[in-house]
Amino acid sequence: MSEPAPRSERPGQSARRFPRFAVDTRLSVQVFRPSGSTSLWGRSNELGEDGVCGTLTGELEPGEVVSMELTLPLAPYPIKLRALVRYRAGLRHGFEFLALSAEQHEVLRRVCEMLAAGG
Repeated sequence: MSEPAPRSERPGQSARRFPRFAVDTRLSVQVFRPSGSTSLWGRSNELGEDGVCGTLTGELEPGEVVSMELTLPLAPYPIKLRALVRYRAGLRHGFEFLALSAEQHEVLRRVCEMLAAGG
């Protein structure tokens, strides 16, 4: 008998495609709404090749698309990308990266490898 696939920590969510690693780094987010642009900043809690989780200075709604800037270890400059808000619990938000370039994905892969090795 085979074992069930591992589940994420949030009920109703499927297993992650990539593992997440604890990391404390600065992130800034900008969302464009009909009422105007809103800028938030915060700190990440977890990072994976396909997303990030962090606590922000304000609330975003699941389903919103944001412009994000992450300051990552090993990266010579902050990485700028688009992300989808997957969930919110208070001021903690989970984001899925959208349309990563090959360069952005490579930077994220290298950072995750370093974090996996305990760096």
